[in-house]
Formats: sequence, C-alpha cells, structure tokens
Amino acid sequence: MSRLRNPIAVARGLGAAKDGVGHWWSQRLSAGALVFLVPWFVVTAISLVGSDHANTSAFIAQPLNATLMLAFVLAMFWHARLGLQVVIEDYIHLPWLELTLQLLVKAVFALAAIASVVAIGRIAFTA
Repeated sequence: MSRLRNPIAVARGLGAAKDGVGHWWSQRLSAGALVFLVPWFVVTAISLVGSDHANTSAFIAQPLNATLMLAFVLAMFWHARLGLQVVIEDYIHLPWLELTLQLLVKAVFALAAIASVVAIGRIAFTA
C-alpha cells in the first residue's frame, strides 16, 4: 500500500526539537569547567579537614575561594540537571510522568542552587 501523505505530514511532531546542539554544548562546557573545579574542591575539602568553623569561614570568605566555590556549585548543579534531563527523556516513556519529572528536577536543582548561593554569600559577607 502506497502512502499518499506528504513525508512532512508523517514526521510532524516527531522531528528534532532544535535544542539538541545547545544542550550538548551546555553539557560539554559545564563538564569542562568541572574538570578544573572538582580537583580544586577536593584539595580544598581535604585541606580543611580538622579546621574549625572560624578558619573554614575565613577561607571561604576570601574572594577567590568564594568565587571558585560558587562556580563549582553552579556548574555542578547545572551539569547534573542536564544529565538527569537526558536520562528522563531516554528512559521515561509516559508523557505525563516525563513532564512531571522534568519539572521536579528543574525545581529541585534551582532551589538547591539558590540555597547554595545564599549559603556561600552569607559565609563570604559575614566572615
């Protein structure tokens, strides 16, 4: 049986969302930032083991350290959100559940990022 429908009509709604390249670049850029920020964070965390609250707060309050900590936290949350978005898109096949999970992931990561920025800001500006 031959189809008389135009191929564009068959594919309508099934094509690319035109967001794949931007998502891919965002994920690669956040990964590139984390390549440098994760070792800095690990070394920092190890160097602060056994340090008291005042010394840790003073360390984080230094402008360079506060900036790097903010960059680390924001890049980490952004990268994790992008990764979970792909997992949900690939493995959740019920449209209502996919939408619900996507919105939940965005909300949780946005709140976590805001809370982290507020916490780092409080340490940086009150130490």
